[in-house]
Amino acid sequence: MTTALLTPAEPAAGAPVARRVLTGDRPTGPLHLGHYFGTLQNRVRLQHQGAELFVVVADYQVITDRDIADRLAEHSEGLVIDYLATGLDPDRATIFAHSAVPALNQLLLPFLSLVSVAELSRNPTVKDEIAHSRQAAVSGLMFTYPVHQAADILFCKADQVPVGQDQLPHLEVARTVARRFNERYGARGPVFPEPRALLSATPLLLGTDGTKMSKSRGNAIPLAADEDTTARLIRGARTDAERRITYDPATRPGVAGLLQLAALCQGRAPEQVAEELGDGGAAALKRTVTESVNEHLRPIRARRAELAADRGHIRQVLRAGAERANAVADATLGEVRTAMGSVGSD
Repeated sequence: MTTALLTPAEPAAGAPVARRVLTGDRPTGPLHLGHYFGTLQNRVRLQHQGAELFVVVADYQVITDRDIADRLAEHSEGLVIDYLATGLDPDRATIFAHSAVPALNQLLLPFLSLVSVAELSRNPTVKDEIAHSRQAAVSGLMFTYPVHQAADILFCKADQVPVGQDQLPHLEVARTVARRFNERYGARGPVFPEPRALLSATPLLLGTDGTKMSKSRGNAIPLAADEDTTARLIRGARTDAERRITYDPATRPGVAGLLQLAALCQGRAPEQVAEELGDGGAAALKRTVTESVNEHLRPIRARRAELAADRGHIRQVLRAGAERANAVADATLGEVRTAMGSVGSD
């Protein structure tokens, strides 16, 4: 079955503005430019379009691919700081920690009964995550990760979910769970919508080594980095020996990735940036990228410094978000129990 797709910057003809959107991140370290251009900007755009945003700090899911959750509280608060610094409004978006919403996690058991072991073992995203796992041995939590994400999505009945291409198989599991639950238990009417994918209009952003920018690969430029650190990271980025700067992602991925980064910061096409650089070589390219990134992030970093100085406010944002998320999760779990005829349901 094909996942329904929708690009947030270009809604499908006749499609309503998103009613409820679920998105979020695992608190495994600082967010970086790949997150910013790939997801954070889209969240702010959806907020401005009138969507109701639920943003999960997926702390329970940190241990899917590692043995311990390192510096969990620090990283969780860091995520919230990045969310607010880039424009999310906690009065309009429900920002909450996964572990603070018990009813959400209770959905996992009935949802697991709707998916076969064979279906989970075929999931290409799970296979990739297992290959890059930091665990001494692959845990059952890693294997059932897509169903955890289905609970995250369906507890608030999100109808649209911003994802990258590599996350589409996970979203398809959520759609399958919703459909099968409705078929099996929806005699009084469907309980869950089948969420659609919101694909970012931003292509995959490459890291300093020419591969996908990722915290775990050590090739990312964090939003929290200062200007000198940003310059150092970009100076170390992989390019090639050709002096003429051209935008050719297929044969010159390192150069193309840097051009794309400068272009995103400048609001232009990478081909235009390449044309201006001409025969300037890698040094001119890296200098342009550094200046573009630092200029673009300067107001975000200033706002981030203000937020980081008031951790009490960040914790209050999480408390208020958890209160709203718990009310929604409790209501959904009540519907699930009623539909299943569980003991204690009305």
